[in-house]
Amino acid sequence: MRNLAIWAGVTLAVVVPIIAAAASPLLAWREPVYIAAGFAGAVSMGLLLIQPLLAGRLLPGLSPLTSRHWHRWCGLSLVAAIVIHVGGLWITSPPDVIDALLFVSPTPFSAWGVIAMWAAFAVALLGIARQRLGLRFRVWRLGHTGLATVTIIGGVVHALLIEGTMEVLTKWALCALVVLASAGTLAKLRVWDVRRRL
Repeated sequence: MRNLAIWAGVTLAVVVPIIAAAASPLLAWREPVYIAAGFAGAVSMGLLLIQPLLAGRLLPGLSPLTSRHWHRWCGLSLVAAIVIHVGGLWITSPPDVIDALLFVSPTPFSAWGVIAMWAAFAVALLGIARQRLGLRFRVWRLGHTGLATVTIIGGVVHALLIEGTMEVLTKWALCALVVLASAGTLAKLRVWDVRRRL
């Protein structure tokens, strides 16, 4: 029952904000591309909750190997969702996206979103290039986790500052859970300790 409750809680934490976003009045009269971009952003926040839970092996019923496997696929899905989010916004309003990428946008949430995006891309590249880099595992994990933390902080601040597709209360709840899950995983894995050898 405990395992079932945990899985149900995680599922609700991800799905409820997306359902609430579907009822957003801000989607009225919007183009399908804009709506898809908004939902991709909401999905990204849900994936940011699942990622640290998988990394910390905090989801019951999954072996360490299975957790690692799904962590990789979840990371790739996160990158894809970010690309859809930014790509959709580019199609609907290229000048706004250019201003955001150049850090000249008058909206503070844009800069946080761009920082989170580049950090997420860097995390993915670091994950893919792990074997080629030849770094000790603990050093590699410190860099990987450090960039992931930037992604999480940037993504959470971006989501909280923007008045967009996501409903306010469910968005705050999801962001709080993302921060708690990330802090729990960091505390469990002690990624800052690079002195010990495997």
